[in-house]
Amino acid sequence: MSTRRNFLLAPALATLLSGCDKLGLGESAKPAYKGVDLSGASYASTLNLPDIDGKPRSLGDFKGKIVVVFFGYTQCPDVCPTTMAELAQVKKALGADGERVQGLFVTIDPERDTAELLRAYLASFDPSFVALRGSAEQLKEAAREFKVYYAKVPGKTEDSYTMDHTAASFVFDAQGRVRLFERYGAGAQALMDDIKLLLAEKA
Repeated sequence: MSTRRNFLLAPALATLLSGCDKLGLGESAKPAYKGVDLSGASYASTLNLPDIDGKPRSLGDFKGKIVVVFFGYTQCPDVCPTTMAELAQVKKALGADGERVQGLFVTIDPERDTAELLRAYLASFDPSFVALRGSAEQLKEAAREFKVYYAKVPGKTEDSYTMDHTAASFVFDAQGRVRLFERYGAGAQALMDDIKLLLAEKA
């Protein structure tokens, strides 16, 4: 084959190889996450709140683990218990790898969610889950950082109010970087598939 013919084939070969990358056959292929990919997002980078024992906590405390952060409240009738139950299901189904998954529950109702109530609530799902309970101002700051919405909805009595809130979880990789936004309703299998992809990543 002549040098000229090799020269003419080079662009076509380069295009073919480029196409392989786009088809997911090269190194540039991205994982097919079920949740919304937040890799590189400029928000949800920090979380500094006390736990139910008053100990200051941050994402750095859980480095080396896949961390799932959820903003909710114990008297939530549907979204919150379903989300925590699914996370517990995923953690259990992962077997030994489940030890590398950490659930963080941030209460948006510190007025009613006492330390005792939060402890019992999370223990009913998985005793390893950690509850974070800050002041109204600390909560507002955390919600602003995560772009999370929450608001009190008045009930028939002063104490029977409910809370509207963002129905989704934020998933962080083992390096403490926000990676995924998992919408409520996607199911435990979708969450497990995404967590498996993050667990398989190299640092």
